[in-house]
Amino acid sequence: MTEQKQLVVIVTRGCDDERASVAWSVANGGIASGYKVTMFLVSAGADWARKGAAEHARPNPLDPPVTEMMQNVLDNEGAILVCPPCAKVRGYEPDNLIPGAQLAGSTAMLGVVSEGASTLTF
Repeated sequence: MTEQKQLVVIVTRGCDDERASVAWSVANGGIASGYKVTMFLVSAGADWARKGAAEHARPNPLDPPVTEMMQNVLDNEGAILVCPPCAKVRGYEPDNLIPGAQLAGSTAMLGVVSEGASTLTF
């Protein structure tokens, strides 16, 4: 049996940057292409996981709503990992995050990479 392809998308940009919404679009393209996707939100990218933040984002207007793309990652057995120090500096606790997002550091992300995941950074 062939192992499922994996993709790690590292998001460094916040909700006010169109490049970050493109990261969610690329992740969803990966899912459509058969990849298991792990999102790793660092720096301002951690803002995406805050409850309510994605609803006020400025995404690419031709993409689906970011909240739908985020949920699609979770619905397809993907992961949304949030850098703990990046969340802490913003005052985010686990209960501030959207359901399904989890605080997890670089070791968790690198575990997926060590399994052969391709990586992209936005």
